[in-house]
Amino acid sequence: MDATDKLIVNSLQGGFPVCAQPFAAVAADLGLEEQDLIDRIAAMTEDGVLSRFGPLYHAERMGGAQTLAAMQVPLERFEQVAEQVNAHPEVAHNYERRNDLNMWFVIASDDPSAIARVIGAIEAETGLTVYNMPKEEEFFIGLRFQV
Repeated sequence: MDATDKLIVNSLQGGFPVCAQPFAAVAADLGLEEQDLIDRIAAMTEDGVLSRFGPLYHAERMGGAQTLAAMQVPLERFEQVAEQVNAHPEVAHNYERRNDLNMWFVIASDDPSAIARVIGAIEAETGLTVYNMPKEEEFFIGLRFQV
């Protein structure tokens, strides 16, 4: 990442404008050309510098549902199971952790009944238990990482 990429990442963590030309608005605020901004975001995503670029939706407020899930995956199967889990379009934010429950991911859908269906499918495909941990209470902490 060069200084401009860092500026982009630091600037966009707090939100993205809702307007007819949001990339143009952000680019103008950062002193960039709109296409340069778009190209840089695409390159950082393609290179894996950014894991994703897009909105975060509050599924429950939109009539859907989301849950945090975890699995205990044998290390020799981790990559294979990650591919199986990530193949479900409802799965996002899949992370490896260093404990017994070593795979954590979010399942989100516009259909609340899809959560159980996706968990059941993952269990059937992998032969492993998925621990469903729906949120009981939400806290907003406004976390930002300066790069």
